Amino acid sequence: METFKQPKITGYRQLTPEDAALINEAKAIAEQCGAFIERLRAMPATGKDGRPIVVDGQPSIDQRWVSIGATHLQEGWMAVVRGIAQPTTF
Repeated sequence: METFKQPKITGYRQLTPEDAALINEAKAIAEQCGAFIERLRAMPATGKDGRPIVVDGQPSIDQRWVSIGATHLQEGWMAVVRGIAQPTTF
């Protein structure tokens, strides 16, 4: 792996190659989560009354909850990366 000396960023330490590898692994897994969310977003939404419907043989899903889940997944992966990077500032 190529060694890279990053410019000093306030509140961050110099990452080790192991840190960078862990962050890159987390980012790759997060991308898989994002692809799954996109598959769910392509599915039909439940009816306006909140009842499930079937469109062209495909069951509907509650897109509101998919969006909430996507937000929480994004927050979770950001927290994982922050846990690896260990910033010292708010």
